[in-house]
Amino acid sequence: MYGYVAKRILFTIFACWLALSIVFVVVTAAPNTDQWRASMQVAQAGGNASEAMEAYAERHNLNEPLHERYLNYMENMFTLNWGWSTMRNQPVTTAIGTAWPYSAQIMIPSIILAVVFGMFIGLYSAMRQHTWVDYAGSFTAFFGVSIPNFWFAIMSILVVSVWLRDLAQPYLLFGYPIVELIPPVYYHTSYPMFSLANLQQIVLPILIVSTATVATQMRYARAEGLEYMESQWVKAARAKGAGEWHIMIKHVFRVALIPLSTILIGDALAILWSGAFLVEYVFQIPGLGLLAFKAITGGANDTALIMGVILIPTFLALVGNLLQDLAYVWLDPRINYGDRT
Repeated sequence: MYGYVAKRILFTIFACWLALSIVFVVVTAAPNTDQWRASMQVAQAGGNASEAMEAYAERHNLNEPLHERYLNYMENMFTLNWGWSTMRNQPVTTAIGTAWPYSAQIMIPSIILAVVFGMFIGLYSAMRQHTWVDYAGSFTAFFGVSIPNFWFAIMSILVVSVWLRDLAQPYLLFGYPIVELIPPVYYHTSYPMFSLANLQQIVLPILIVSTATVATQMRYARAEGLEYMESQWVKAARAKGAGEWHIMIKHVFRVALIPLSTILIGDALAILWSGAFLVEYVFQIPGLGLLAFKAITGGANDTALIMGVILIPTFLALVGNLLQDLAYVWLDPRINYGDRT
């Protein structure tokens, strides 16, 4: 097992190097908009644009040989010197370090909901096949997979901030106005992260982001549950008088967890990152999604910040793939590590 883990770690390091190299090639081949902008500002001020471009290239080491620039680039990446954000007027790592807690408080609960509720509802639907529970679960799964997160977020804001607030305005709950219990639809950074006020305002974004992930896990769990519900060991356990819950948890869930673990991390990261970025923009949550959106559409062409924000999900996907493989070999003791590469 240790040899297999070492191989997977080496492959992850190689994949990180390859991803960084591809980013370097793209950034090097693309026109340097910052250099052109600097030269245009100098020209508008009556200066020499060519000298300004040359000075910019010398200041940013653009005149060095390509291999030296590549080595410096790799050194900066591994030492977390990711450049300067012109939009935020601060280092890129500082901007990302400020934004990532806001994204984490949305994504981590969404992943937990996907694992707990997605798998549980899917396996329970398999146990109650062709009943109203199964049909309700299937409808919920298809709804969650089909509906766009950004549209669902906009509709939720409309329902919560307009219709529900107007409906609950005159009512009290134990003398407390019900309208005060309705989650706010725009994020306020003034609340402490670990507080009831902050929890109230992130409930709605978490539910919206986790919709597609819970639905995906639900469909996979239901399919795996139906495959194992008619297996011989389940029939034997049922013949011995085992209850349905005992069969689902001890027999079906333990076996279905192996294939489910192989799709959880990859699908969850893809769906959560794409959905969370859009939801952060709709709710104005100052996380990585809103940071990336402003960097791309803000007009500043903040290449360093865009590259840094893009590298974060890339690294998470590579690490997640490593954890996925390790979880697979840990859950299945039948695996011969010598046969795996």
